[in-house]
Amino acid sequence: EGKSEIEQQLSDKEFLLVEALRLREVITVHEAAQILNQKTIYGVLKLLIEKNVVLIEEELKEKFKPKVEQYVRLTEVASVEDNLKTIFDKLEKKAFKQLQLLMSFIQLSARYSDQPIEVKKSALLKVNETSPTVLNELIKKNILEIYEQTIDRLGTFESTGKTVTLSNYQQTAFNKIKNDFKEKDVVLLQGVTSSGKTEIYVQLIQEALQQGKQVLYLLPEIALTTQIINRLRKFFGDVVGVYHSKFNENERVEVWNKILKVTNQKQEQTKNKPDYFEHKNFQIIIGARSSLFLPYENLGLIIVDEEHDTSYKQHEPAPRYNARDSAIVLANIHKTKILLGSATPSLESYYNAVNKKYGWVQLTERYGGVELPEIVIADVKEAKKRKQMKSHFTPMLLENIQLALDKKEQIILFQNRRGFAPMLECTTCAWVPQCTQCDVSLTYHKNINLLKCHYCGYSTKPPSKCEACGSSEILMKGFGTEKIEEELAIFFPSAKIARMDLDTTRSKYAYQQIIQSFEERNIDILVGTQMVTKGLDFDNVSIVGILNADSMLHFPDFRSYERSFQLMAQVSGRAGRKNTRGKVIIQTYTPGHSVVQSVISNEWESLYQAQLLERKQYLYPPFYRLIKLTLRHKDANILNNAAADLGQQLKDNFAHRVLGPEFPAVARVRNYFLKNILIKIEKEISITQVKQKITTLITELKLIPEYKQVFVIVDVDPI
Repeated sequence: EGKSEIEQQLSDKEFLLVEALRLREVITVHEAAQILNQKTIYGVLKLLIEKNVVLIEEELKEKFKPKVEQYVRLTEVASVEDNLKTIFDKLEKKAFKQLQLLMSFIQLSARYSDQPIEVKKSALLKVNETSPTVLNELIKKNILEIYEQTIDRLGTFESTGKTVTLSNYQQTAFNKIKNDFKEKDVVLLQGVTSSGKTEIYVQLIQEALQQGKQVLYLLPEIALTTQIINRLRKFFGDVVGVYHSKFNENERVEVWNKILKVTNQKQEQTKNKPDYFEHKNFQIIIGARSSLFLPYENLGLIIVDEEHDTSYKQHEPAPRYNARDSAIVLANIHKTKILLGSATPSLESYYNAVNKKYGWVQLTERYGGVELPEIVIADVKEAKKRKQMKSHFTPMLLENIQLALDKKEQIILFQNRRGFAPMLECTTCAWVPQCTQCDVSLTYHKNINLLKCHYCGYSTKPPSKCEACGSSEILMKGFGTEKIEEELAIFFPSAKIARMDLDTTRSKYAYQQIIQSFEERNIDILVGTQMVTKGLDFDNVSIVGILNADSMLHFPDFRSYERSFQLMAQVSGRAGRKNTRGKVIIQTYTPGHSVVQSVISNEWESLYQAQLLERKQYLYPPFYRLIKLTLRHKDANILNNAAADLGQQLKDNFAHRVLGPEFPAVARVRNYFLKNILIKIEKEISITQVKQKITTLITELKLIPEYKQVFVIVDVDPI
């Protein structure tokens, strides 16, 4: 009764919302849900929109909040010298705690100026652990006042005014890079470890900045940024910005804005270009792969350091891109030059350099004339035969560690597996604890006393007895970084030992703290995974130990030899800096292996040539492009049928170029079964047309009702 014709067509819930809108005109979706007392109301809203009763408005909510810090300063009255003396006299008689706080304020502010200026409220209260009540009394008496100031979350850094002096061979390399840039857009700088590539980068960056340009400096890992940032900030101060995944949203917004401000300044500039130190917005960005997507407008140079590194490839989630290749595209968009740097370039970049697609500059000497490390082999097979092994260490490695410790030198040990033990195994029936969601054994982490899956994160308590036969005899097999760390403490009780792997570097500043501690020589032995192989420079490392070279060499992948060489050569490069020649000890069962011999002799070219012949024969990059399709479903039968159907369709279109479908080494992850199809495409064929055809075939597969829920992940140029 009394309802209009439209209102009579509404349900009770719809009518309630309309009544609420009559009273308030605008309500949020959250408020509407509260009115109806239900979690989701999208169905009700959809009907109201269709009946043309309500209108929807969308508004972007600004999540970014500037960081505000409270400061304390003297009031205008108290700033007068005579008044301040009177205040001191009064407080001395009546309020000693307030006098103490005022004295602390004067002392703290005197650090920055001859006259009392502002002091952070938090810093002032921290002195003598003063109560806020005491401060409030001084504010009431009009002696001190509080004001707020927006501060930079990213910190401020001053340039030391340092300049780079290139050695003769560095200058020659620099001149050749400049010369190659005249004809080529991409130049590969291949320099042995510690050859001084960074000094050449600095010189190139300086030139770009003097032209009023921006520079992007890409690094594969966050671990590397700590050292490089400090080095570049010595030269360039506050114009150096950093961007990586450990930043929170607010910090990312600040980086974004600081790059935009540079862009706006460039648009407003007159012919009289300001010196690049005059403003504090970012002209140099050091970052991991995601920094490619920042809002550059004026790029003058891109540097991709450690260009061979697999961390440049994004695996999960999509888009699955390679930052090195994407950086080349970005450079092309901005009509700028790109420098790829590495001591052990990827086979693809080496091939492009040999075939003169890229410019190619080589540095064969170490900076300051430091010798390349001596590389020796510790034969694990022989040591085991003679019963000389002490746990996972050969006598040679232990002796050299002790010698280094006696000389107050540092040691890096590389083991490419984290955790304590790769698996537990029943000695009676060989049962191994498996992940409940993945086809993979669980890794034991002693520190947290848990078995963990390194694929999905599932964890469980270690069993007290075998779940298959009930035996209590369960042994640990293999070893990871955690076990190495624990055993070193037994062999070298007085040594300070630290570990750098995924488990110890989860927090925001963990990398920085470990690296700084090692640089300051508060750590004697650093144990780590691939992180320690990256281009870190430490002056006091005399011994590097590679604990298990064979696990890398025998990995089932066409790139295993290339990667093994790169990892071993890179970690070897951490040994011997400045004053002494370092020593690298490689523990292996196969001392005669071609990759191990290449690392010893530093004869990388013969290894690369052999690998190129093999790749050409078996149709792999750099001669062919790869596209990997991964099909995923919770039902193994549906997955098998879908993979077989898609595989057949692909073979009908691409013939012998299709391999699979096959189950991968780990065939089930997070309760999803997986199957791979690999497509090899000649470089001459249009990759665009191939992608379009594959997309069409996947779309057609998904139209079949049975296969609607089958995920198909496409990875172009998988690594």
